[in-house]
Amino acid sequence: MLHLRLITPAERTEDVVRVIEENVGTTHLVVLPGAARDPAGDVVMCDVAREAGDELIASLRKLGLDEAGSIAVESIDLSLSRRADEAEKDAPGEGADAVLWEQLSEATHEESTLSATYLAFLTLATMIAACGVVLDNAVLIVGAMAVGPEFGPLAGLSTAIVRRAPRLALRSLLALLLGFAAAMVLTVGFSLLMDALGLFSEARLEGERPNTGFVYAPDAFSFVVALLAGIAGTLSLTSAKSGALVGVAISVTTVPAAANAAVALSYGDTGQTAGSAYQLLLNLAGIVLAGTATLFTQKWLWARSRT
Repeated sequence: MLHLRLITPAERTEDVVRVIEENVGTTHLVVLPGAARDPAGDVVMCDVAREAGDELIASLRKLGLDEAGSIAVESIDLSLSRRADEAEKDAPGEGADAVLWEQLSEATHEESTLSATYLAFLTLATMIAACGVVLDNAVLIVGAMAVGPEFGPLAGLSTAIVRRAPRLALRSLLALLLGFAAAMVLTVGFSLLMDALGLFSEARLEGERPNTGFVYAPDAFSFVVALLAGIAGTLSLTSAKSGALVGVAISVTTVPAAANAAVALSYGDTGQTAGSAYQLLLNLAGIVLAGTATLFTQKWLWARSRT
């Protein structure tokens, strides 16, 4: 179930209430006249089955409530109510299959912002991965994958394509391109510093690396894994399964490939640099392609289930 808290101008309250009452899957309607102060108006609250939430939010936006008032949506972890059970039963489809497009757009918008925090996490993840490739340490590689925040803008790009949102697409592309560029440049400097301290060496990078050599040797499996991870990651976002998203983060060679490219570049190894860059681009493309296809499929299946 979802809980909606609305602030509505007094003259639009009746229209808002009518939309809620006519929407299948709603219950626990509360109207508090004059309770809102900023902006001034009435407060309307209700609960709605997740599978009916996107339609209700869209109807409220058509009334201009997002401009004249406010629409706040929260997930309800526990609702002990017979009426809530009936509302979920009346709503068509299954809540686990429903996509809240407004929520997805908002989430990916936040995760796709080229902020100092985003750059810090991506750079730290790349530096950790740099240590992992030089030491041939798979544990460090996995840790770097988990720290990396790059799935946010990848999901944002897929969402932008499906929703035809050019601003979100541009924001996501900038976060990806500038983020990885900055992280790799800083990691080149980090690699040179570690080499000066005697902690990194070209011999280690060029030696046998059975645990991490794959990061600069892309093959068909790299693209297949990227496709599967893109599907899983998109499903985890639309169903709010954060645990699954962590699993996706540690299954795709994006940050490790960027790290290996940076370290190899610091030693002038163009072969490993090119191979790692190709691995990085292959994985990014696979995730975006799979994520976009998944969202289109979910949109089509959901529309079909409601006809």
